[in-house]
Amino acid sequence: MSEQTTEHPLHFRPDEAFRARAKAVVDSPFLRQSFRGAMDFLMSKRAAQFPDADELETLRSLGEQIRQYNLSRLPDLLLQLETRLTANGVKVHWAETPDDANAIILGIIQGHGATKMVKGKSMVSEEIELNHAAEAAGIEALESDMGEYIVQLAGEKPSHIIMPAIHKTKEEIARLFAEKVPGVDYTDNVDALIQIGRNVLRRKFLEAEIGLSGVNFAVAETGTLCLVENEGNGRMCTTAPGIHIAITGIEKIVEKLEHVPPLYSLLTRSATGQNISTYFNMISSPRKPGEKDGPEEVHLVLLDNGRSQAYADEQLRKTLQCIRCGACMNHCPVYTRIGGHAYGTTYPGPIGKIISPHMLGLDGTSGLVTASSLCGACGEVCPVKIPIPELLIRLRSEAFAEPPGHAGKPSAMRDQGAGYSPLQAAIWRGWAAVYSTPALYRAVSWLGSRLRALTPRRQGGWTSVRTPLQPAPQRLRDLMKQRH
Repeated sequence: MSEQTTEHPLHFRPDEAFRARAKAVVDSPFLRQSFRGAMDFLMSKRAAQFPDADELETLRSLGEQIRQYNLSRLPDLLLQLETRLTANGVKVHWAETPDDANAIILGIIQGHGATKMVKGKSMVSEEIELNHAAEAAGIEALESDMGEYIVQLAGEKPSHIIMPAIHKTKEEIARLFAEKVPGVDYTDNVDALIQIGRNVLRRKFLEAEIGLSGVNFAVAETGTLCLVENEGNGRMCTTAPGIHIAITGIEKIVEKLEHVPPLYSLLTRSATGQNISTYFNMISSPRKPGEKDGPEEVHLVLLDNGRSQAYADEQLRKTLQCIRCGACMNHCPVYTRIGGHAYGTTYPGPIGKIISPHMLGLDGTSGLVTASSLCGACGEVCPVKIPIPELLIRLRSEAFAEPPGHAGKPSAMRDQGAGYSPLQAAIWRGWAAVYSTPALYRAVSWLGSRLRALTPRRQGGWTSVRTPLQPAPQRLRDLMKQRH
């Protein structure tokens, strides 16, 4: 039996179904309790790693400065990285779209006549839906991160970028293993379940010709690919198979090795509440003569997929500061109630709402940018100080602005104006006129108080969970006039 499943193909789901998916979770007391408990646990662990508020702010400011400095030099650093990696014996490939990236990776695999690939954790491989492409090409692609392995068996996407199977209970995993893994009986003992997964993966590490991994930081001056992990599967994927393919977004680059430790400290403490991760891998070349292990070939695929669009705008560029820690999700009051699958995109939660529009266009994500209370929690905990609330407001203005053809202005975003409604635009223009003209405001408020009985009982989304809005019998100015 293959560890892959085709029962529930992975795909990007349109944001039109976001409300329905979110409601399904909110209507489930068990899921609400599970997400709430998990997020509270992660928030507590993170808080325990930063007992000194001054030290935290100093480190966050340093992280922000490092990311902004490197992004300001991104084009030059990418060329420097390619030059250094090539000199080290690593083959560098450039991919503009997910299809380009899949074609490159599958071309490498098929060029070696390989049929089996074992994968370390890589959100970018989820972004390009590599498992789908590999399966269609007759290539077995097996996830080796335990959480990723579980959701792959279930035919699902990760619901969290750090803990992919956080939405699963041990009983669900036990049933999944008993159903999908040959020779396994039902057991909900956590240690036994982990051992079952390890036994499957150890065999695959020895059989696979191709190992694939993500990249947390790519160092331009040395041509070094840094990989952060806890389970050891990343180290196995990058050393046991004869060919190692790494894939990353173009923004994951730093100029110097000295830029890595502050970001590494912020990443592990913000993500899982660990002072340091179990493994930190640094890969600079294929196996050299005389070395006993390591791949014979190393490839790096650098993916754009909308990142250059974000980079072109000075404000939107801050989106690319992200180090993928997931802290914004753990503290988001929306994510903690609906989980990751409701968003229908590879990257859920606050970071997903600001990066997905660049990858998928506003036509498919304009509904997500409004799925926020703008409470600011995500911005307050972001280890590199991404102003997520400000970026959400900017994306809302892009999504609901007049399309470029109407406004005659250049578009900063693909599908600008995807949520534009002439009726809503007219209503807001009227609202602006009323509130910017004192005489008109007085006349409208007087009329509203006299005709309040005609207020409609149904007021769109507002009255789905709230009582109808109705003007007061008397205006405040009328009450003040009576009092004085």
